[in-house]
Amino acid sequence: MPPADPALRERLLEAAYGCVAQFGLAKTTVEDVVKESGVSRATVYRVFPGGKDELLHEVVAWEMGRFFGALAEAVAGAPDFASLVEAGLVFAHRAVSEHAVLQKILVTEPERLLPLMTTEQHRPLRFITAYLVPFLERERRADRLRPGLDQAAAADFVARMLLSLIGSPGRWNIDDPTAVRRLVREDLLVGVLTPEALAS
Repeated sequence: MPPADPALRERLLEAAYGCVAQFGLAKTTVEDVVKESGVSRATVYRVFPGGKDELLHEVVAWEMGRFFGALAEAVAGAPDFASLVEAGLVFAHRAVSEHAVLQKILVTEPERLLPLMTTEQHRPLRFITAYLVPFLERERRADRLRPGLDQAAAADFVARMLLSLIGSPGRWNIDDPTAVRRLVREDLLVGVLTPEALAS
């Protein structure tokens, strides 16, 4: 079977996201998506053969993709790696806090959302890691990277720490730029960048 038309897939994901925003994960049905999208039930099942379960799984992945795409745009102008990590952490934390649909579902249906987010975490992890590697390479060329550091491993480490901090910052106040700067430069990146790079 040939892959579904990307525009059709996007239309169905947008419709499903709208239904989730309105009804929640548990109450959203394939029929709701049919009505919202204006396509037939058969078409929904052709694009998502697994039905509602597959559709909701893909909606979470789709929205994560949009979120991290916006994150990449928000930090694109950062002058160096430490500044990029700071800006990314602040943006992501604020965006998650202000994401009305996510916050609503976290309150009303965490038992449904959290497993979906857990199974999808490899996608943002892969995305962030790949995004960070060229920035680390730039730091290496400027002799601002710790000697002998493996850039892919460092990118993976930073990506995992960022994902953890976005969702659960613990004692850190991510709304305070001074606290974020201290977190990034005194804790998170101490083993990644040289003292000179962290002081800039």
